[in-house]
Amino acid sequence: METLARLCTIPGVDLITAWTLLSELGSDMQVFESPKHAASWAGLCPGNHESGGKRLSNRTRKGNRWLRRALCQAAWAASRKKNCYLAAFFYRKAGKHGIRKAIVATAHHLLLIAFCILRDQTEYREMGGDYFDRLHPDRTRNRLVRRLQRLGHDVVLTPRVETPPALPRPKRKIGRPCKCAERAIPCKHMS
Repeated sequence: METLARLCTIPGVDLITAWTLLSELGSDMQVFESPKHAASWAGLCPGNHESGGKRLSNRTRKGNRWLRRALCQAAWAASRKKNCYLAAFFYRKAGKHGIRKAIVATAHHLLLIAFCILRDQTEYREMGGDYFDRLHPDRTRNRLVRRLQRLGHDVVLTPRVETPPALPRPKRKIGRPCKCAERAIPCKHMS
């Protein structure tokens, strides 16, 4: 049961998907050489139909249809999560290759994550929706500047000066205000 709970920590994976992963892959990951071999067995990797050095088709190969279907549904669910690494991965791929290829790529990524969780007996560690922005901040800044320039704006970037954090303000009691100052007595409320 703790294996199912670990699989359910992956965004987009619910109990039914976790049961499907466990029943189709098994709990012993020693049967696969690597996570990529598991993805190939499931039919979630690109095909390699080429002739004369020319790539003719990228269509995925046939594999385990139940595992593939469950992972594609989980990929759809993960793509709708807020501030999630898998959603950022999906939209990054969808912008380049289209939604259908992005779903298969996200399902492939989900299978790699599930494989490592089953093999290493660990839990999913969320990297955040801004993972790719943090990975290459200069690239992100340049892309956003070019986008604003295409919209007709002049962009001037100045480095932000870090200000020291403000001192915490004393908590104010709710109710009537203190009349100590009017009465000329030392105030015990403001320390």
